[in-house]
Amino acid sequence: MAAFDFGESVRKIFLVGIGAVATGAEKSQQLIDELVKKGELTVEQGKDLNEELTRKAAKAATDTHESFIRSRMESMTAEERAAYAKRVADIAQEIDERATTVDAEVEDAEGEAADEGSAEE
Repeated sequence: MAAFDFGESVRKIFLVGIGAVATGAEKSQQLIDELVKKGELTVEQGKDLNEELTRKAAKAATDTHESFIRSRMESMTAEERAAYAKRVADIAQEIDERATTVDAEVEDAEGEAADEGSAEE
């Protein structure tokens, strides 16, 4: 019968433990790397999906708004449609005039600031 070497058995058990830890660490790192890659891909997919949904929502809102206007105008007589169109044109003109006034005020304020800056020199 062969002699049993207790020291060698302990050494082998110790080396098996170290090997298991090292293998576990390698596999864990591979798993972490894989999950990171999948996570990055998921984030990119989420960004793309969000952009697509935003685009679709904006289109749906525009389509709904146009459909609403169309159905409202279809229920009007020709005279009512003309009056409605004139009213919308008047509102648009009023908004344009306000925008022009604001732009002119900003330009005046910028001009005054530039004049003050050159007077200080």
